[in-house]
Parts: sequence; C-alpha cells; structure tokens
Amino acid sequence: MYRVFEALDELVTIIEEARGVPMTSNCIVPRGDSLELLDEIRDAIPGELDDAQDVLDKRDEIVGKAEHEAATKVSKATSDAENTLANAQAEAERILADARARAERMVAEAEQQADREVEKGHAEYEELVGRSHAEAERMLQAGRESYEHAVQDGQIEQARLVSQTEVVAAAHMESNRILEATAAESDRQRSECDAYVDGKLAEFEDLLAHTLRTVGKGRTHLRATQATGVHTPNPHVQAMMPQHSGGVPYDYDGQ
Repeated sequence: MYRVFEALDELVTIIEEARGVPMTSNCIVPRGDSLELLDEIRDAIPGELDDAQDVLDKRDEIVGKAEHEAATKVSKATSDAENTLANAQAEAERILADARARAERMVAEAEQQADREVEKGHAEYEELVGRSHAEAERMLQAGRESYEHAVQDGQIEQARLVSQTEVVAAAHMESNRILEATAAESDRQRSECDAYVDGKLAEFEDLLAHTLRTVGKGRTHLRATQATGVHTPNPHVQAMMPQHSGGVPYDYDGQ
C-alpha cells in the first residue's frame, strides 16, 4: 500500500512540474513516465486490496469471537446474579422468620412476666391489706385499753376525790378532761390508721393500672407487627413495672 501512495505522489509531482501550454491551463506531461506510474499503481492495488480483505476477514472473526465471549460472560453474570438474588431472598425470609419468632417469644415472655407481676401484686395487696387490718385492730385495741385504763383511773380518782368535800368539784372536772382526752386520742389513732390503709391501697391501685396499660400496649404492638410484617423493637417489654428514683422497686412496707 505504501508503493501506491508513493507512485501517486510521483505522478502528482510530474503533473505539477509539467510544462504548461501557452494561453491554456493544460500542460505537457511525459507519457511514458505517467503510464509507468499508473501501471505500478494498478499492479499494487489488487495485492493491497487482498491484504485489506484479509484484515477485514480477520476483524470479523475477532469481532465474532469477542461477541461470543461477551454473550457467554453476560449469560454467566446473569446466572450468578439470579443465584445471588435467590440466596439473598432466602436469607431475608429466614431473618424475617427468625425476627418474628423472636418477637413472639419476647411478647409471650412479657405477658408471662406481667401475669407474674400481677399475681405478685395481688399477693402483696392481700398481705398489705391483712397487715393494715391487723395494725388497725391492734391500734384500736390499744386505744380501747388506754381508754378503759383512763376511765378506771378516772373513776378511782373520782371516788377518792368524792370522799373529800373540798375537792369534789375539781375531781369532776379532771375526770371529764381525762375522758375527753382519751376519746380524742382514740379518734386520732383511728383516723391515722384509716389514712395509712387508704394511702397503701391507692399506691397499689396505681401499680395495677400501670401494669394493665403496659400489657395492653405490648399486645397492640404485636398485632401491628403481625399485620405489617415489619419488626420494630417493643419499648414496652423492658419496663413492665413502675420504678422509683434510684432504679429500685417500690417498697410497699415503707412509710
């Protein structure tokens, strides 16, 4: 192909350097040299065309091979992607099933814990009420005994004072004062006992109400999780009973 371009360059040079015909744009070129160059070009072109065709044929073979390899790689990549997607879906379903089972287990444990806390609360309530009643009876009995002792002391003092004419009036007044003070003390002790029992019952009522609300929220969260299929952490499972300052359970026996 190089010889073709070289011969064409020589032919162009001959034409450019050819002597011109006066009064025209024509020129006189050497026929022999021009024909010789044209013959060389004609002889060289078929060989160059064959070489070019060989290159084209080789290009088609290379392109076909490349396309085949590309199709094979695309097919393999598609198969690998499908396998990866299937594995990912299976893993996602396994994780979702595990999360659902864990959520159901946590809710069941929370409900069991709530039941235990409610039973414990009932037992503590019964024990507290029993102790409160016993304490009230003890205080009332002590008040009655104090009242009876005071009455007896008053009666004795009254009998002693009655025997003395000059202090009869004072004895009556002192006896009445002692009786009134004893009655007032008995009423005060009864009021304090009633207030103590009422306060303890109010605290236990708040405890039961909070526990029931927590159980209800946990069940609502479980139903929502089962309906949507998306698991979110349950904020009501961790704290089933109210906590006081310091992070310790409330002491029902404390004053």
